[in-house]
Amino acid sequence: MKVIIVMSAHDNVGNAVEDIARGDEVAYDVEGVRHTFTAVGDVPFGFKVAIKPIPAGGDIVKYKEVIGRAAVTIQAGECVHIHNVEGKRGRGDIEGSKA
Repeated sequence: MKVIIVMSAHDNVGNAVEDIARGDEVAYDVEGVRHTFTAVGDVPFGFKVAIKPIPAGGDIVKYKEVIGRAAVTIQAGECVHIHNVEGKRGRGDIEGSKA
């Protein structure tokens, strides 16, 4: 069983503390409750992985903070990185983006 770190029940991604391969069972604890899922793709050490489905355009939340938005629908167990994430800050094309 592989383990990831998830800091808050508000988060929808966690961090891989070791390489995760497609098909690996993955576990994390939040507020004393153990959760598990199956990796749907490879997730390298240090990368983010979705712990629940994130719809296209949905916020990506880590440490209770929005760190971007999903460029496409992201499945639980999928690597979350530049290929499926868009920034939200300092963008003139997104209403309400912060500089």
